[in-house]
Amino acid sequence: MVLVLYKLLKPVNKNHAVLMVIFYLVGVPIAMLSELNQFAALLLLSGADYLTVFTADQLQALVPLFLELREAGLVIAQIFWGLWLFPMGYLVFKSGYIPRILGVLLMIGCFGYLIDFVTIVLFPNFGVIISGFTGIGEFLLPLWLLIKGVNVEQWEKRALESA
Repeated sequence: MVLVLYKLLKPVNKNHAVLMVIFYLVGVPIAMLSELNQFAALLLLSGADYLTVFTADQLQALVPLFLELREAGLVIAQIFWGLWLFPMGYLVFKSGYIPRILGVLLMIGCFGYLIDFVTIVLFPNFGVIISGFTGIGEFLLPLWLLIKGVNVEQWEKRALESA
């Protein structure tokens, strides 16, 4: 998906498009590695023979630890899930072949994720997730691209200018 967006938005500004891809690609492995902690929690509860060196209380104490580590990893990945939206939103805004409002909504979504990160780190019991309200652009852009598509004439014009 990110490579298709790169190809679509590269004619606007190649450097910003590369930055978008980098932010996205940094967040994915962080999130995937965080998921390993969930599997670790399941392994602790599996009853495997190699776990007999631990008492039941020790195993039950380790399960929430790994689940918390998973959450912490996802919070770190959230930084990059937010950061990639800003260059993408900027590119959409400047493109001329996708509605500008979608670019604005994507940039707002970036700040929603970043506010969530700061809030989770500074006020872990706050419990309000801002990105749930600011992430509408992440929903509307693919919907727009699926239903309406891009202004092909404008895209081709941009692609020729950037070549």
